[in-house]
Amino acid sequence: MTNVLVSILIGGLAGWLADKAFSRFSLSLWVQILLGMLGGVVGGWLLGNDLETVLGFPAIVSRCLTAFIGAIVVLGVVALIKGNKPA
Repeated sequence: MTNVLVSILIGGLAGWLADKAFSRFSLSLWVQILLGMLGGVVGGWLLGNDLETVLGFPAIVSRCLTAFIGAIVVLGVVALIKGNKPA
């Protein structure tokens, strides 16, 4: 249960940061959380454990950065589909 709550918290934070940093359209909190969670999956697929093993980041920092990078990728795809360019 704790891992699920941590994943939701990290996903929400990553989605919110990605939306505020790179989006021209405002997303609801639930969409930001879903974006961040999906971003965590996409980021994990793209980066694996590289941030933790190669760069030596702690696990929580690695998870946050991976989810943030993945959320940016997902946000870019959403922007392309909607016809808006990411900022």
